Amino acid sequence: MEEKYSVQETEKKWQERWEKERPFDAAEDAGPPKFYCLEMFPYPSGRIHMGHVRNYVIGDVIARYKRMRGFNVLHPMGWDAFGLPAENAAIKHGVHPAKWTFENIDYMKGQLKKLGLSYDWTREVTTCKPDYYRWNQWFFLKMLERGLAYKKASTVNWCPSCETVLANEQVIDEKCWRCDSVVVHKELEQWFYRTTAYAEELLRDADTLTGWPEKVVTMQRNWIGRSEGVEADFKIAGPDRTIRIFTTRQDTLYGATFMSIAKKHPLVAELVKDDKTLKEIEALSDDPDKKEGVFTGHYAENPLTGDRIPVWVANFVLMEYGTGAIMAVPAHDQRDFEFAKKYDLPVKMVIIPENTEHGTQNTDSPLSQAFEDDGVLVNSAQFSGLTSKEAREKIADYLEQKGLGKKVVNYKLRDWGISRQRYWGTPIPVIYCASCGIVPVPENDLPVVLPHDVVFSGKGASPLSEAKKFLETKCPRCGKVAKRETDTMDTFVDSSWYFIAYCLGGNEKIDFPSGPLTPDSKLSYWMPVDQYIGGIEHAVLHLLYSRFFTKVIRDIGLIKINEPFTSLLTQGMVIKDGAKMSKSKGNVVDPDFLINKYGADTVRVFCMFAAPPERDLEWSDQGVEGAYRFLNRIWGIVYKNSDKLQVASYKLTDKAVSSLVPCHLSLLRKTHQTIRRVTDSIERDYHFNTAIAALMELINEVSSFVPVNESGLALRRFSIKHVILLLAPFAPHITEELWKAIGEKESILKEKWPVWDEEAAKEEETELVIQVNGKVRGKLLIPAGLDDEAVKEKAFSDPKIQELVNGKILKKIVVVKGKLVNIVI
Repeated sequence: MEEKYSVQETEKKWQERWEKERPFDAAEDAGPPKFYCLEMFPYPSGRIHMGHVRNYVIGDVIARYKRMRGFNVLHPMGWDAFGLPAENAAIKHGVHPAKWTFENIDYMKGQLKKLGLSYDWTREVTTCKPDYYRWNQWFFLKMLERGLAYKKASTVNWCPSCETVLANEQVIDEKCWRCDSVVVHKELEQWFYRTTAYAEELLRDADTLTGWPEKVVTMQRNWIGRSEGVEADFKIAGPDRTIRIFTTRQDTLYGATFMSIAKKHPLVAELVKDDKTLKEIEALSDDPDKKEGVFTGHYAENPLTGDRIPVWVANFVLMEYGTGAIMAVPAHDQRDFEFAKKYDLPVKMVIIPENTEHGTQNTDSPLSQAFEDDGVLVNSAQFSGLTSKEAREKIADYLEQKGLGKKVVNYKLRDWGISRQRYWGTPIPVIYCASCGIVPVPENDLPVVLPHDVVFSGKGASPLSEAKKFLETKCPRCGKVAKRETDTMDTFVDSSWYFIAYCLGGNEKIDFPSGPLTPDSKLSYWMPVDQYIGGIEHAVLHLLYSRFFTKVIRDIGLIKINEPFTSLLTQGMVIKDGAKMSKSKGNVVDPDFLINKYGADTVRVFCMFAAPPERDLEWSDQGVEGAYRFLNRIWGIVYKNSDKLQVASYKLTDKAVSSLVPCHLSLLRKTHQTIRRVTDSIERDYHFNTAIAALMELINEVSSFVPVNESGLALRRFSIKHVILLLAPFAPHITEELWKAIGEKESILKEKWPVWDEEAAKEEETELVIQVNGKVRGKLLIPAGLDDEAVKEKAFSDPKIQELVNGKILKKIVVVKGKLVNIVI
């Protein structure tokens, strides 16, 4: 064993050995319990960053720990390889997206291997390969058969910079989630997945996600947004038409003074005939904050009051939300209030605060803003005097009784628009025939492969619309000339089931049955994922889509589970100089530099020690140096004592333990306590930082330990051996080398996780004498080494002492270190 730890040589040696022996390949085994550990796979952008490193090391520590605990572990990795950056690189640099993507994958895969991550690379998934995305297309066809995929004209979120449609979940504060451009609204024919068909189940099953952070579950519930209310019809004066609205505030119905409908509402074409008004409507801003509107010239009848109220087209009402029409109650909705003030529309107050003294609220005086809270109804006929809660129930009953409306449950969740006007994605397997209409591509013709020879201009429609060999085809029904769909799928489709692809063996091995669909044995064995790890930024997007896909795949008949991920860990960000690491802020730390200078084990230990996984990690160069010194210290201790550590006879047998001298017992106790503490820290919320802190404390004791006989030598070897075992998930390279250095023959990967002896872990006890006013009143056995405050607490915990001192004036407490407490009253 070398005196100095050669980081690069050691890590290269063990990585090559793992590559050759493939100890991390997983297979179904009916014997041990399974454990499926998965980190969210990366987009191959070119280089991994420290956020990646932290995420993957967290997963790797868990996977290695679980293997040592006897679990059959599946720990795969792959690439979320479709997406705009590759296409943008093609436009900017003239390199094909496929070339750019696969070159990045090769480089990043090498980086991951340098970190010593225990992946089963035989199951690697790359979503841009036809043998993967053919199954995106297969799922599309299955959903089309079941009415879960459909096409319709829709006002969509359009990013003018990316020149593509965005799902609702991809619009954050009216901006594109990827490039931060302001999103506008545009009408296009789009393909949708009917996520709303599973809204109630998605919401109900959120209650079963007990292994998820409550914050994430709450975000899912809020996005699904279940609300109970009523649908009511407002008759339009003149034409035999009604406007249907949905509201959760039926207690404000008496205050509706106008109607607002969306620009794209079907009634607009029926109500508005003159070109001038139609042009004004078309010119309404897409920015809902501007609150613009056009009067249609028509009136509707409030179903409760009979009042004629004007019907307006308003830019803040969208056809995709609710019914595309709202009753406007300006006294009790701030948006309606501002619109009413702008266009001089009436404001009628029908709710006042509950604590308002009778007769003191002047409901005719002008309001400065809307009163949006619950309260007590006024100006509401027989419902006046009721609280808002009471009135909502009674008005809903009244509407149903009179045939004016009905109680309904609505959801904020909208169907998932999957169409994208880009090239680098999964082609949607649909053909358009002039005779047959929309025709699905037959399953036997999958995959519909992306053509390689396309031209990237970066503007306008997808490059696929100009690729004649791809575009022009024959109708599979009638054989006539037809055209393919040129939209590709949202890349979130790729990541909505990749965790299932791993179970089936990776890209080339994925195979769903073409005949009667039955649950797959491999899926039944591995699913669900036991531990999923990733950023909280995916709390709505990816996680919701994955839950939806899992339920669809269950209903197709391939799996039996309801939810894909049993437990979810959302790791914090890596922070440097007070901000998240990013190129734009110039505070990026290159993982390659750290690995080359300090080694992967140092990087791993620092990332796990610096903060609990769920908290943000504040970068510290000193912290990295500290982790490096810690590992070198362990190496030095083993090197210094290597001749004695390799002696086979130095084993801590029961006989050796019985012959330990008193000064040795503290190290034995500390070793068992450390095993317990490290195990508890990992099992309890994966608090790796406290686990590593415990190992550092044990190393301090080992380094100062001086054995005085052979039993002491055996004890030192026992303690060092367990330091190495406990450190193995965190620092796999150095622990493999140290394991050999102390004379062990097999790889440490084959070792079991150590178990502590509860009796040996007990603190040494001493007798505490308790006096009250100088007289002995009790005796207790307490752990040796307690500080004075802890000793006082122990003394006062004795019921006899409590009885003597209760109600008395306490003058002073005298403590004789660890031996006696005299309470003077």
